Amino acid sequence: MEIMPRENENALSGPRPMEWATVSHNAPQGPGPNGNLRTSSLEAPIMLLTGHPSAVYTMKFNPAGTLIASGSHDREIFLWRVHGDCKNFMVLKGHKNAILDLHWTSDGTQIVSASPDKTVRAWDVETGKQIKKMAEHSSFVNSCCPTRRGPPLIISGSDDGTAKLWDMRQRGAIQTFPDKYQITAVSFSDAADKIFTGGVDNNVKVWDLRKGETTMTLEGHQDTITGMSLSPDGSYLLTNSMDSKLFVWDMRPYAPQDRCAKRFEGHQHNFEKNLLKCSWSPDGTKVTAGSSDRMVHIWDTTSRRTLYMLPGHTGSVNECVFHPTEPIIGSCSSDKNIYLGEI
Repeated sequence: MEIMPRENENALSGPRPMEWATVSHNAPQGPGPNGNLRTSSLEAPIMLLTGHPSAVYTMKFNPAGTLIASGSHDREIFLWRVHGDCKNFMVLKGHKNAILDLHWTSDGTQIVSASPDKTVRAWDVETGKQIKKMAEHSSFVNSCCPTRRGPPLIISGSDDGTAKLWDMRQRGAIQTFPDKYQITAVSFSDAADKIFTGGVDNNVKVWDLRKGETTMTLEGHQDTITGMSLSPDGSYLLTNSMDSKLFVWDMRPYAPQDRCAKRFEGHQHNFEKNLLKCSWSPDGTKVTAGSSDRMVHIWDTTSRRTLYMLPGHTGSVNECVFHPTEPIIGSCSSDKNIYLGEI
């Protein structure tokens, strides 16, 4: 677990990564190696997490910000500690194919994962054991998402053209939402009364759980939707697409007819056609998205301008996520590596 400076730092048109510190934080505020104030409790301004033998497709911080879960082409989920030397301390085994998506439940005790082995699985983080296997999809499961609050529900989206709703307390799917096209991204609304699906038809569909049908279709993307993420306040939906655009949709009731509120550009998708994810900072002021150009892209939500393009990875960046409480960004890549960096 060595501590690495990012490669080709001069690719940044501006300060070097170690000089990004602009946010004061209740971290150890001693000067860093080049005399600058540190902004987080990471052991070094940039940490490299190595150990996956294959491409890493997805990663998430737990709600407390102390652990990271990462899912890889190697069929395993690794758990890492955020602090100290970022040790990999547990491996969750059971999937028969790559892990394309994973999420922590809101209480931080379980992880939900999706795989082309046609299953969604839930894991107990304390023991590392699989506690539920959801196997009703007839093709690859691309995406999964647990509820933020309320009953322990999970939504999954699959190449079989359906999204399925699961209750952790029951056997089998409790509801199926049939679409005509492969579903590549899913998310719950804040109140968990609606689900959002995106797929190869380039559209985002809003489904009402009670009616079991679509209530709205959001058109605008020109290619497959690869990732989606609900804003921290639940008002906006962020979507990443193979058209190399990132859209913010206004999901509030009584929003204007054209719900596409913002568009961000600058990142890329390529022939690999990886399902590149996207996410919000905890305060909603920044967004980030996976990109095939090997850079971590971060935008300012209000002005829509690029704040950071962070080098270091040598393969497609498949997911970037903000730390829940500190100015840290995590990124995972097809180069098998995970970086944590102060911003």
